[in-house]
Order: sequence, then structure tokens, then C-alpha cells
Amino acid sequence: MKAVRIETHGGPEVLRVVELPTPKPGPGQVLVGIEAVGLNFIDTYQRSGLYQLPLPAVLGQEGAGRVVSLGADVKTLKVGDRVAFAHAMGAYADSVVIAADRLVPVPNGVTSRVAAAVLLQGMTVQYLVTDTFGLKPGHTCLIHAAAGGVGLLLIQVAKRKGATVIGTVSTPEKAQLARGAGADHVINYVEEDFEPAVKQLTGGRGVQVVYDSVGKTTFAKSLNVLAPRGMLVTFGQSSGAVPPFDPLLLSQRGSLFLTRPVLGHYIATRDELLARANETLGWVADGRLKVRIDSEYPLAAVADAHRRLESRQSAGKILLIP
Repeated sequence: MKAVRIETHGGPEVLRVVELPTPKPGPGQVLVGIEAVGLNFIDTYQRSGLYQLPLPAVLGQEGAGRVVSLGADVKTLKVGDRVAFAHAMGAYADSVVIAADRLVPVPNGVTSRVAAAVLLQGMTVQYLVTDTFGLKPGHTCLIHAAAGGVGLLLIQVAKRKGATVIGTVSTPEKAQLARGAGADHVINYVEEDFEPAVKQLTGGRGVQVVYDSVGKTTFAKSLNVLAPRGMLVTFGQSSGAVPPFDPLLLSQRGSLFLTRPVLGHYIATRDELLARANETLGWVADGRLKVRIDSEYPLAAVADAHRRLESRQSAGKILLIP
């Protein structure tokens, strides 16, 4: 099989397409023929060494395709079933062995491309607005990177929850995309400082929650725009890691809450995984959630795909097509 492997940490140039033996599923496992792979920022963190992996390693945590063969004791799936997975390593390949209880069914009306584009980020959005901070009518939220893969989904779901949405973007084109997804207010942070803009939009009251996947460059000002007892949800670090800070700052800013959630803790059980995946894919299947695919690359162009993702110029999801 073809797979993208890293043998050392570094830039996009360390990504290599190699030929490997096609793995055989063991007990409780399934061999999936991958039709589409979703790129995520965690892939770049693992490639660079920010998040350490045992090497050599095949990257990728999200994909969709069809069941090719079954290991012993797998009773819930059959050859040919359409499935998707997230938060399971080895997706940058044309085949992967996955534990059967980590696979979710892809409903009719959702293509493999769309399933790979939405599952990880869609489940992230689902837990962010329901469990991490339960959005409801009357809340105002600030969403950074509002035209990114998570951002465009998060805007749509936040609006369905009845919240007022403020988004930050870097270009007029991205501002148009964020408005198209339903954002009430969009701030181009290249042209204006988002901190005074948010305070003006909220009459000085601030927002109840900030959803921040950017990290280093937005952290301090995100705290500053929170209403008393508001929550900063930092769930990514595309601009770099947040530096250490004194927790006393949270009390000084109004008894604020800070959390750094990760998807794995919200899909730890089979029941949680299915509930979040079924709701996410159900939103897509019935048209309530629109998925934007930014671009598609073959495995051989994986380095270009990573450069596109790290440039922060993409709007929507980047896919690899084996």
C-alpha cells in the first residue's frame, strides 16, 4: 500500500510517500480502503515534533472509505460498508487497520469526501457548544479563525443554538465566508484590533465565551474581551503555544474560566463516539450543516497540502485523496 511516513521531525519536506505491506486486521479490527483523508493542525504538530511521536510514523487521524476485510470477532460490520473514523492514527495511506469500535457508519447522502472533511472538526464543534460551554439564546460568542474548517462549522451550530456570533478573519474574502455561514459580526484583525471592536459590539460587556484555535497571538486579548465569569476555550495553537501565565490573572479579569479540551476525552467511549458522530453526520445529511472543502491533494503532494494548511490561507477543509 502507499502511505505517507515521517522518519524524522521537521518541516513539510520530511513527508515521504512510501510503499508498505498492506496490514491485515487482527481480532476486533477492520481493514479500511481509504477514499479521502482530512487534514488537521494536529498533523502538523506531530510532523514538526511539537507533539512527539515514535518514529517512523504514518500521520493522519481522520478518514473515510469502505470496509475491505474483517478480523476475527467483528460482528457489527461487513465488507463494503461505508465508514469513517477520527482520532485514530495512520490515515495518510490508501489502507489502514482500525479497531472496529472506533469506526462510525456514514449515512446515505454523505460522500466519503464530506465525511472525511467534517467528522473530526464536526465532533469538535459538537462537544464545544454542548459540553465544554453550553451555548444558549442570549449568549454572545467570539470565534477566532472563523473562516477555517472548524470556524465555519462552529458559526453554523452556534447560530442554531441561538447565540450571537462574532468572528475574526484575516481577509475580506474570509469575512464574506464567515458572514455566509451566519456570523452576526465579522472583524478583520489585519485591519482593526479585535479587542476594542468586540468591546464596542457588546457595549463594553464582553462575550460569554471565546472559542480560540489560534493560541499565542490571540490569548491575552481573548481574556480581555470576556464578560465576568466568562470562559476562554483554547482548543488549538495555529500561531504557536500560549506562554505560561499567572492564574491570578483570571480573577483580576472577572473570575474567568480557562479550559484546554481535546476531542479524545469527549469520545473516550463507544457510546460517546457514536452519539457525537451520528449527530454531526446527521446535521450534514439533512442539510443543517454545510461543509466547505478548501482543496484536495493527492498523496504525492502532501507537502503542499501541509504548506497550505500552515499558511492559514485556507478556508474550509483540506483533503488528501489516495
